[in-house]
Amino acid sequence: MEVAHPTAGWEQVGERFYRKIQLYTQVFDQDLDLDNYIVAGAPYGGAIALYRDADKLVAFKPTKAKKPSIDIYSCAGKHIRTIPWDKGPIKGLGWSEDEKLLVITVEGTVRCYYDLQGDFTQFSLGNGADEVGVKSCKFYDHGLVALLSNNALVSVSSYDEPRPKLLASPPEGRVHSWSLIPPAYTLSRSVEVLLSIGQTIYMSDATECEDRFLDIGPFTHISVSPNGRFAALYTATGKAHVITADFQTRLSEHDSRSKIPPKYFEWCGNDAVVIAWEDEVHLVGPGGALARFYYDSGRIHIIPDYDGVRVIANDTCDFLQKVPDVTEEVFRLGTDSPASILLDAVEQLEAQSPKADDDIQLIRSHLVEAVDTCVNAAGQEFDIHWQKQLLKAASFGKSVLDIYNSDDFVDMCETLRVLNAVRFFEIGLPLSYEQYQRLSPSGLIARLLNRHEYLLALRIAGYLRLPTDKIYVHWASAKVRVGTEDDDSICRKIVEKLSGKPGISFEAIARSAYDEGRGRLATELLNHESRAGRQVPLLLSMEEDEVALDKAIESGDTDLIYTVLHQLKRKLPLATFFRVISTRPTATALVEASSRVDTGDGHEDSTLLKDLYYQDDRRLDGASVFIREALRQPETRTAEDKLVLAAKLLTDNTKENAFELNALKEASTLLRMQVAFDRDLTDSFTGLSVNQTMFKLIRLGYHGRAKKIQSEFKVPEKVTWWIRLQALVAKRDWNEIEEIARARKSPIGWEPFYNQTLQAGNPRLAAVFIPKCTGLEHGQAIEMYEKCNMRVKAAEEAVKIKDAEAWSRLLEAAGRGSQEGREIERLGLAVFKK
Repeated sequence: MEVAHPTAGWEQVGERFYRKIQLYTQVFDQDLDLDNYIVAGAPYGGAIALYRDADKLVAFKPTKAKKPSIDIYSCAGKHIRTIPWDKGPIKGLGWSEDEKLLVITVEGTVRCYYDLQGDFTQFSLGNGADEVGVKSCKFYDHGLVALLSNNALVSVSSYDEPRPKLLASPPEGRVHSWSLIPPAYTLSRSVEVLLSIGQTIYMSDATECEDRFLDIGPFTHISVSPNGRFAALYTATGKAHVITADFQTRLSEHDSRSKIPPKYFEWCGNDAVVIAWEDEVHLVGPGGALARFYYDSGRIHIIPDYDGVRVIANDTCDFLQKVPDVTEEVFRLGTDSPASILLDAVEQLEAQSPKADDDIQLIRSHLVEAVDTCVNAAGQEFDIHWQKQLLKAASFGKSVLDIYNSDDFVDMCETLRVLNAVRFFEIGLPLSYEQYQRLSPSGLIARLLNRHEYLLALRIAGYLRLPTDKIYVHWASAKVRVGTEDDDSICRKIVEKLSGKPGISFEAIARSAYDEGRGRLATELLNHESRAGRQVPLLLSMEEDEVALDKAIESGDTDLIYTVLHQLKRKLPLATFFRVISTRPTATALVEASSRVDTGDGHEDSTLLKDLYYQDDRRLDGASVFIREALRQPETRTAEDKLVLAAKLLTDNTKENAFELNALKEASTLLRMQVAFDRDLTDSFTGLSVNQTMFKLIRLGYHGRAKKIQSEFKVPEKVTWWIRLQALVAKRDWNEIEEIARARKSPIGWEPFYNQTLQAGNPRLAAVFIPKCTGLEHGQAIEMYEKCNMRVKAAEEAVKIKDAEAWSRLLEAAGRGSQEGREIERLGLAVFKK
């Protein structure tokens, strides 16, 4: 079979060529009259949705289904899914860039079918759409705009997190047609809507609606170019105008001379406009240049894409696009480009003609450029024969070159193998090279997964060295949703298939099983998930609280355990919550620790702690909570009540808790005495310890009350003397300290008196206690007198113990000529000088 030359489908439009490529034939059954259907196609060669047009009368056929439905097909006519529809009239049918099907009802309900298998999420447009009704909708990459019957515009910028918002309202009047500019191409980064009202165009965005001051309307069709730079307008009189999107410059005008309004008015790439009627397509280029295409197979539908348009009819699916520059450079008639000569050279080589070498020599200086052009042109071809010819030419050219980087050649070979595989009619994804670059390999694999083409997806991922974990997870998730086997069989098959595969998330598969109502299967699958952080959230949503807690504890992740405990505490009755954690020491310890953490007001969660200790019969810990509460109470009566409650908890086991009970009794007694002191004296004593209370009483001069405290709490005599000494020193009551110095004995010795008075700045009084200190080390008394600046007394001690060195040092320090020096010299004269 002779292969047609690539230029066979070319049509010249002005200075450029456009081509019609037949992608598939015999697309739809002949009894499916596309004239009666609303047709919407996904971008990048995606799926096609058909919904019967309610405004058209259709002859009754008993064999046809009577219930409304949305049918999804591939571009090759392969039926993918039928979605039953029972939500009333459809006012919007469109696709997102990632092949989500959007269906909008007249009441403003939006269904987003996120795969091609009928699964959907749903939300409402709100903003009065349910009352006034939706008139029509327009779609862009990841959002939509709905025109309501009152001319209000509702925008949704994300289907994943829909937040419908009103745009600026246009003036009242009939909207003849409208279109939109996606946010990616506007200065405001907000979607802009163009509306034909009266003779002019209004532009509405999130903040304002502006009149573009045209006078050639009304316009029955408005279309914005894929790059957002140009707008095409079609008037009721049959004229097409192309202007810049800012409405500042008119670029071209074309008169179709048709009194019948076209069915479609779309851009073909960014350089030409397609005007389509039932069986005729006009391609209008710059300057009004025109090419015509005719179809004799019934009604056609136009599906715009980024770099062209798809023409859908019952028996054909064509692709109209501008001939790429590299393709034109190679194949244009009369061209003498290096790439064209290189292609001729490889044909001469196959024919064993010596002219092949002449061709190579002719373009030798431009051979690298020729090879690159042939590689790029191969990517633009849909015909496998010409792909091979161009790659053969490139391979022949680079074999002649001494040095050539073959990376682009290898990449193109891989890309074409992938593109040819998905263009096959069984798959029906007729991606152009440009579309494939924008969609990306991962996006292509996602589309294959939506079609459950797992084997091809795995082969492509392996061929392109892409991760395969998402493919396996998607397969397993579909298996648990539609599988008819019992849970054990499905779990076993999935585990056998996925064991050893890197990056597999059994949690995602288990979640699909749970969403399908197969809880037991979900639990079994979760046991194979190695990451506890993924297991726990699903277990909680499955009401498997104790299993979730056990998995979190096994992980050793404290934050994860806290997360589970927080959720359990929030949704379980307190008694049940304590029962769950009672057999899990780690959980109990974390609950206890978190309850003791400052809650923001300086307090712990004492209520939870008391309930926890009561549940576990931990009376001593419970009493400690009451004691801490008592210490924080500003009112003494309340604090005393807390101490009584603490004591009550311990009374049932007085033997084991005798010490604690006695301490609580003393604390209550001290608190009562402090209340009395607060009432009778000017200062506050509440909250002080026994020692602090005694110290403060002595310092204030209430020695009798201090003795009463000592007696009541059996404060040891040594402790009492220490407190008394510190209080008197703090009070600087030197007379009382001198009175004490007359005592014959001190329970704490006399050195503390010396040290305290010396530190308080009274060396004279401190020196009084030096002779009373017993057990001093050799020469220590000398140093003590020196610290009191009493060198003569220190010299007397040096003479007494016959320490000549200390005596000499003191003499030098005092100075031999001073009175103090002469006294020191006199003391040591008889002992140290002969």
